[in-house]
Amino acid sequence: MPPATLLDPGVSVSRVMTKEELCLFEQVASPCGIIIFGASGDLTHRKLLPSLFTLAQENLLPKQFYILGVARSSMSDAAFQAKALESLGSSGTPAARAEFVKHCGYLSGEYDDSKTYDALKGRLTRLDQTYETTGRHLFYLSTPPTLYALVAGRLGGSGLAESPKNDSWVRIVLEKPFGSSLETAVQLNVALRKVFQENQIYRIDHYLGKETVQNILMFRFANAIYEAVWNKHYIDHVQITAAESDGVEHRAGYYEQAGALRDMFQNHLFQLLSLVAMEPPASMAADAVRDEKSKVLSSLCFPKGSEWTDGAVRGQYVAGLLNGKNVADYRQEPGVQPTSTTETFAALKVQIDNWRWHGVPFYLRSGKRMTTRTTDIRVVFKYVPTSVFQPLLADQISPNILHFRIQPDEGIALRFEAKHPGPKFCMSSVTMHFDYEEAFGVRPPEAYARLFHDVMIGDQTLFSRQDWLESSWRFMDPILERWKNEKQNGLAFYAAGSWGPAEAEQMLEKDGRRWLAD
Repeated sequence: MPPATLLDPGVSVSRVMTKEELCLFEQVASPCGIIIFGASGDLTHRKLLPSLFTLAQENLLPKQFYILGVARSSMSDAAFQAKALESLGSSGTPAARAEFVKHCGYLSGEYDDSKTYDALKGRLTRLDQTYETTGRHLFYLSTPPTLYALVAGRLGGSGLAESPKNDSWVRIVLEKPFGSSLETAVQLNVALRKVFQENQIYRIDHYLGKETVQNILMFRFANAIYEAVWNKHYIDHVQITAAESDGVEHRAGYYEQAGALRDMFQNHLFQLLSLVAMEPPASMAADAVRDEKSKVLSSLCFPKGSEWTDGAVRGQYVAGLLNGKNVADYRQEPGVQPTSTTETFAALKVQIDNWRWHGVPFYLRSGKRMTTRTTDIRVVFKYVPTSVFQPLLADQISPNILHFRIQPDEGIALRFEAKHPGPKFCMSSVTMHFDYEEAFGVRPPEAYARLFHDVMIGDQTLFSRQDWLESSWRFMDPILERWKNEKQNGLAFYAAGSWGPAEAEQMLEKDGRRWLAD
């Protein structure tokens, strides 16, 4: 067995092999400083700090590290540490939580003020000396996307984007969205590349940090029996659903500009589509994987010979009953325009124009105020070609379905047919379940913890590359432009607490199929 490839020089990686499992031990990151812009916001305290604490608990965070929050709000180090401690809840021990927050500090300042970056540079110099991090800096932009180019430019202008020593590094992490169109995505990339190299830029999509999403690659390429049937000859179609029961909550300002297509499809759903449909990479090296994902999106198209409108549905929720409670119209949500045509639901029927997937439709849907919160992928195999169980016909025998559950309960299930006790031809659909928590005795780790660790060790596998982003926007732009021009025309409505508008159901019914849900 060949040795593991090291991501950072000087850090060893080892394997352990038992009768039941083959593992790569996780790599511990080198000492570094983590600088979070927008540190007074919700994401920092709800996700980022708890995820970093998880890494510390798992001994994957270096002993020598510091976290420096940067934001406009005035706050002392002690106040930020108190908020950080509160965000950790009851996880770990009191002593571990107390030790963790000792590594946290705070700097207030305006993002467009050069004095902020002068102060930041001086603060980092002192912290690097205290924690012996030798200039390894991870800049995390948890700010509004409109500030990305500004902050990156200021970092470059202050010299903070440069690595001061051979064994140091500087990396920048950006939250979605990466632009709002192909043009703006390219403009953002131009601004970033004036300061950072592509190997320094980590465009984060937290879906890719989820265990089941990562397991799609393991499932496909470590199991020969599935890869052999992973093509148009055996698979009838694929369904990808990302349903949310919540409304827009406090995000109306952002959501009115984005809508479901920009918010969920351009990133999350297209990432899932890429992993399901990609060809086997030459290796698990970051660019080998991302090369194949990019090829998928560059081959994406609407089914040939059909009307454009047959492959795209947009909807908006109206009042309904959800979990026993009355829910108001989207247009009545705080901050939403009373005549808004922003879609809160979208469904697409697309194809991948290559030899493996030619003619296989991929149905994608996502919406707010739907029946339940769930994200899953269902790979539906073809019906048996003919039935030997007469008088049952082939299309009366249920097809096999492979079900990847992304959230809330991560796992994989396979549906197949079996004989039910009783009459000679009594047949039932049964399901084999694999549940992560049940199988391994632990809950899957927080997605952000996985991604933070990858940034610190320099692994870009689970992060979006610019060519992938441009392909996704290139496909999205015509849809968004047409919906913008159509305004109210073609906007379907659905009751809160349902699975979306009837038009989305009809899109599949025309093909003799239906949406699948538990």
